[in-house]
Amino acid sequence: MERYTVSLEDELAEEFEQFIQQRGYKNRSEAIRDLIRDKLKQERLEAEPDSQCVGCLSYVYNHHERDLSRRLTERHHGHHDISLSTLHVHLDHDNCLEAVILKGKTPEVQAFADGVISQPGVRHGRLFILPMEET
Repeated sequence: MERYTVSLEDELAEEFEQFIQQRGYKNRSEAIRDLIRDKLKQERLEAEPDSQCVGCLSYVYNHHERDLSRRLTERHHGHHDISLSTLHVHLDHDNCLEAVILKGKTPEVQAFADGVISQPGVRHGRLFILPMEET
């Protein structure tokens, strides 16, 4: 394992210490390793846009919205090759939450997520993507 020494301005160091406490890291090294991994993954996604990825799309929608359930089901069936699993939760009388696990080429996963999130009646949506090592 390599050892690095890093100097930080006082204000940045203080913010970083708060970050470590809020996230529950045991030490600075663990926090720095996670931040570096996260940045390198983002860089890889941007540098290799056709690379494989896994993702989790979460969205909240009003199930009373006209034809929305049908449109969402059609979108899922139209992309059955990248949609691995879906969790559906009834939040209250009007709202449902779905979490969809996706796997495929990054642009296809992003396009699927954008198409779901932009549907009328989908109130909130977010896609979390991680690059996947091809084996």
